[in-house]
Amino acid sequence: MPKSQVRKKKVYTPPTDVRPTTASSSRKPSPVWLPITAVALIVAGIGWLVVYYLSEQEYPVMAWGYWNLAVGFGAMVASLALLSRWR
Repeated sequence: MPKSQVRKKKVYTPPTDVRPTTASSSRKPSPVWLPITAVALIVAGIGWLVVYYLSEQEYPVMAWGYWNLAVGFGAMVASLALLSRWR
């Protein structure tokens, strides 16, 4: 069986003058208030819902009725939105 030929082509090397910019190095770390606010919103949302259910829908605001659920879950969703910005 004949011997295969040796490759004479050079190995590819990427050009050095064109480099992608690293966006992560230019980003600043998150401010200190961001995780504190996010945790506070989670605790406030859970607290709101617990009070609403344990008081048999009389508290925190009786006139709002089921909108109390929207307030509690809205606070938790807002905390998730904040945490998505955390670096």
